[in-house]
Amino acid sequence: MTDPGREKPLEIAPVKEPVAAAADTDALAADDQGAHRAAETQWRLIIRRFRRHRLAVISFWTLVVMYIVGVAAPEFFAPYGAWTEFDDTYLPPHEVRIIDAEGNLRAPFVYDWIKERDPETWQFTYTPDTSVRYPIKLFHRGGEYVLWGLFKSDLHLFGVDAPGKYNMIGTDALGRDLLSRTIHACRVSLTIGFVGVFISLILGLLLGGLSGLIGGVVDDIIQRIIEALQAIPQLPLWLALAAAVPRSWSAVEVYFAITVILSLMAWTGLARVVRSKFISLREEDYVTAARGYNAPTMTLIGRHLVPNFMSYIIVSLTLAIPAMILAETSLSFLGVGLRPPVVSLGVLLQKAQSFQNVQLFPWLLSPGLVVVVVVLAFNFVGDGLRDAADPYK
Repeated sequence: MTDPGREKPLEIAPVKEPVAAAADTDALAADDQGAHRAAETQWRLIIRRFRRHRLAVISFWTLVVMYIVGVAAPEFFAPYGAWTEFDDTYLPPHEVRIIDAEGNLRAPFVYDWIKERDPETWQFTYTPDTSVRYPIKLFHRGGEYVLWGLFKSDLHLFGVDAPGKYNMIGTDALGRDLLSRTIHACRVSLTIGFVGVFISLILGLLLGGLSGLIGGVVDDIIQRIIEALQAIPQLPLWLALAAAVPRSWSAVEVYFAITVILSLMAWTGLARVVRSKFISLREEDYVTAARGYNAPTMTLIGRHLVPNFMSYIIVSLTLAIPAMILAETSLSFLGVGLRPPVVSLGVLLQKAQSFQNVQLFPWLLSPGLVVVVVVLAFNFVGDGLRDAADPYK
């Protein structure tokens, strides 16, 4: 029995922290995270926000793959050389099969075509020759080439053994593999954008910077030149300047001439933007202090002013490169740009000028699909960079 007189021990209830304390802890954690992000560099913040733009990231890696395939090593990725000719012209694309004529499951292979002329329409018809299978082999030994002018090899990413042939997107008027020529054409068409944009970037930063920083007579002269160039219609001017290129010039000389012509027309818009930025920044304290120390004009432009709007310059470049590619393709398509034996996307599209050719041989438009993919990818990357350029917003 318990003693009724004994007092029960005092029970101390556990003390509960107030809800406000938890909220304060979350607020402190958020503040620490915000301070950590604020301490990061601007480039890290731009990269972080760019990764959230899924379409821009996909487009970026698409461009990386296309530049590796078409610019870095087209000889390896293309099954044939750019000038390798076959006997059959305008051959339709070969169909990759995994089931043969007997219904057996096989490794990926192709059948050759039997080419016959229809006695009524006089058009060629193509039927698969099921008597011989040609397996598609990875790392196939084919035609020899010299990679980067240093390494001699005959290894290709894929191919079939002779006398078979594999034309994924058909052949052209001379029996050349259109896929191989398209891959080789990317080296010219995709690099002309970078070379042209680099030249226009230098001209835009230099002339626009001098116009906005110095002002006065220099500003008036540069602005009148810009207005005169922008008042001229671009396409007729391109046609006139490209037609002035002598026919006796080599392919390399014509390539650089077209690049310079495109660059001379693309720097005016960037120069206008640079001028307006410099006018708004030239009265800042750090610029005034740099002038007080007699800093050279080029030092003011390159070290103090340009880094303040570098994000805009990057976005402008990503949008200017596809414009350069389209300009080269248009000039070459019209016959006043690059000319054979140079292989570019515009040169390949020259065969698609005839409506009859497009109707009978629609695979001739395949290089145009590459242009569409490249231009869209650059535009999506530019949109992603534009959204990420202001990470503190």
